[in-house]
Amino acid sequence: MNVKVANNGKAGNSAKAANSIRGEVQIKADDTCYILRPTFGALAAAEDEIGSLFDFVDRAAAGKAKLCEVIALFWHCETMDVPRDTFADDMMHIGMVGMMPALKIILRQILQGQ
Repeated sequence: MNVKVANNGKAGNSAKAANSIRGEVQIKADDTCYILRPTFGALAAAEDEIGSLFDFVDRAAAGKAKLCEVIALFWHCETMDVPRDTFADDMMHIGMVGMMPALKIILRQILQGQ
């Protein structure tokens, strides 16, 4: 599986791992492990770009979330400050099926809070 809530392995080029207490999610694409941290600032920035997060949750639940929306949400939450094109290419390597476990975790956090 490509997604973990917490992991003792390496994240990116450092030894940092996802911190489940912060609600972080680790997603691995090829040799890079990204840490997604859905902070208020990250979610607000994503909402500015993709519209209401509640509407996005509804679209995702109906199977109508767009690839660009998922990548935008993840990119705003990622902690490595990589260029967006690089991040998007890495996410495309794992595909939508590979991104779904992380999306499920982040959507749950949006609805339930942390």
